[in-house]
Amino acid sequence: MPAYPTSAIIRLMQNETSQTNYATLAASIKEWGRALGFQAVGISDTALDGAEVRLLKWLARGYHGEMDYMAKHGTKRSRPAELVPGTLRVISLRMDYYPPDAKDAWEVLEDGNRAFISRYALGRDYHKVLRNRLEKLAEKIRTAADDFSYRIFTDSAPVLEVELASKAHLGWRGKHTLLLSREHGSWFFLGELYISLPLPIDTPEENHCGTCKRCIEVCPTQAIVAPYQLDARRCISYLTIELKGSIPPELRPLIGNRIYGCDDCQLVCPWNRFAHKSVEADFAVRHGLDDAALTELFAWDETTFKEKLAGNAIHRIGHEQWLRNIAVALGNAPRSAEVLAALQTRAQDASPLVREHVAWALEQQCALEKRE
Repeated sequence: MPAYPTSAIIRLMQNETSQTNYATLAASIKEWGRALGFQAVGISDTALDGAEVRLLKWLARGYHGEMDYMAKHGTKRSRPAELVPGTLRVISLRMDYYPPDAKDAWEVLEDGNRAFISRYALGRDYHKVLRNRLEKLAEKIRTAADDFSYRIFTDSAPVLEVELASKAHLGWRGKHTLLLSREHGSWFFLGELYISLPLPIDTPEENHCGTCKRCIEVCPTQAIVAPYQLDARRCISYLTIELKGSIPPELRPLIGNRIYGCDDCQLVCPWNRFAHKSVEADFAVRHGLDDAALTELFAWDETTFKEKLAGNAIHRIGHEQWLRNIAVALGNAPRSAEVLAALQTRAQDASPLVREHVAWALEQQCALEKRE
């Protein structure tokens, strides 16, 4: 039996002890995360080579539209250690958000006089909720490991969160490009903790979409151009949230009554039969946004908009874009004196953007009259 130098044996024992300590810490991190309200916690390395290739192809096709931030960071988005030097692992976490008291989504979508708002935006802004919890998790880790650095992300910087969450065994990328979980569907938020500790990593989740194409077939604007490929320029979430200028006229009739985001691809997904309603009070419906009349929301002046939506993700798009979106929905609404009166109140709005979309909506209503 070969003899090993004492120094080599000591190093080997130290390495084994270190690995045991990191495994214990990883288990504690997952326990702490769940105690803080996250339904799942996973750990991945930082290798995103395949995702980087797919990202660059997506950008080259122009599918990101006017979301310049998707391209301006270069490869930092797909190379965590370049974005945050020293990063060795990424802790990914998910939190259910579907509000238990929300009006049935399909019922709202089928009523052209009501405003449909993506279910994630009915309560408090998730950025603030998740960041607060992640800060608390980082503090817990600090009690067990002094020498490390970290950075928190909550959809707030160039991070490939779906790819990282998939590597961390939180789910797999569905054909609609969102993360899917067999236990929780897709009604959840993701958050990340970039960290400099060499924690043990989890096994990536397998894909379980099979031959299902419901999300592709249901998309109102056919924005899912192929499995796992989204042309954001056609996506209603992009058109109502990210796009700051004029919505392409040919896409306006397809938006229906969706004034902020779109959930159709999630609503038809079979895996969401297993989704859980949120237990977070912060995500409960505020101000009746789950089933509000279009005319009521269109009447909000800027002061009311800011007061009602303070602390809500919708607040970020601003009052002008809010009115633009609702004007389109009113153009698609069933013809009525109430709808026409509401549109007329803003026919001479100070904003050229609002005036343009109101004029279009009035034309749509006139066309409905001629067909009656």
